[in-house]
Amino acid sequence: MANIGYIQVVRHCNHFCGFCSNPTTPYTHDLASMRVLVDDLVRRGYFGVILTGGEPTLHPALPDIAAYAAGRGLHVRVITNGHRLADPAFARELATAGVSLVHVSIYSVRPEVEARLRGMEGTLPRALAALDAAHGAGLRLNVNCVINRLNADHLDEGIRYFLRHHPYVRHFVWNNLDPSMGRAEVNQAEFTPRLGDFELSLHRALRLLHKSGRTFRVEKVPLCYMTDFAWASTETRKIVKGEERIVCFLDDKQTVRQTAWGHRYAPGCEVCSLRPICGGLFDRGDGYDPGELAPVFVDPEAIVQAILEDGDDPSDGPIRTLAQWKARRDPPPAGAEEHDPPRRPEPEPGLVPVGRVTEAGRRLYEAKRRAEARKAERAGVRQERPAADDEPSPG
Repeated sequence: MANIGYIQVVRHCNHFCGFCSNPTTPYTHDLASMRVLVDDLVRRGYFGVILTGGEPTLHPALPDIAAYAAGRGLHVRVITNGHRLADPAFARELATAGVSLVHVSIYSVRPEVEARLRGMEGTLPRALAALDAAHGAGLRLNVNCVINRLNADHLDEGIRYFLRHHPYVRHFVWNNLDPSMGRAEVNQAEFTPRLGDFELSLHRALRLLHKSGRTFRVEKVPLCYMTDFAWASTETRKIVKGEERIVCFLDDKQTVRQTAWGHRYAPGCEVCSLRPICGGLFDRGDGYDPGELAPVFVDPEAIVQAILEDGDDPSDGPIRTLAQWKARRDPPPAGAEEHDPPRRPEPEPGLVPVGRVTEAGRRLYEAKRRAEARKAERAGVRQERPAADDEPSPG
């Protein structure tokens, strides 16, 4: 992973996912405001930046900010639903601008499931066309998938499809649903899975990829649900290597610097051999049951060694050897206490603002809220709560 920052370029989208955790806000960016955030990541010595949203390809300055970040020496990535990327000319424009890697989000290869998750028809063929267009433009590709209640039983089905029809995709990322923010918070009953719902299909998917020689990462899944592939956990890798992450939210949260990767643990976790390297249960929204967690007893050092010896994964963290990791895990001195890290990362004080709220931005937000209310009614999902009432005055 290395230290990679995230910049939310926009917070609106041309899809209407019922589990969106970062929906539209009144905040907007321009090229100048995004350049300042890129400069901050460079000053911190970050390896790269991920341009995300909302749907970042909707911002007209996306190629310009990508070019600026690449010119400052950052590895530039874009997370997209693929709708605009399906245009080969646009894919070439991103490649020319300096984008090195695109993450295309595809949640299910069953068209009816993908349409339900996206809130509109015809999204799957468009996303698959985006893979071909990006590959044709010379862009490296990842496929991202949010694990949710509707796709939990067939994650491996997608892998079989991609291996057969898009064999040039070499890396896959699963991100278990965050039930704590936005539309996901008010639609937990429909979209938040049980951990047991996806355990088998995720394991089958990871086994297929491992056998094929491809790479993968899994986020927000406790290690007791992926013991055979614990080295692929994003949180575990960051815990082991001592890495951090900056997220520049285009909302009231602003810039958040995350240095702690633990979340919720059950009482039985205290005896689990993997507790020191496990992120636990990502459950800020009380959408999961800690009772599904159970201790496991495998050698953590073998997992740590596999992470530290992964030559394909650049690291900016302070931990580079097993001996360094073991020294860091020495028991605290007498009288010291260990505390779990805060469940919510706090905004870092004194940082540059992330976008701003203008009168035009507020009007755009209100128009999108009205349009999305109609989409929510048609899709049979609840619309997220409005943006905070204490937002800054337009300026």
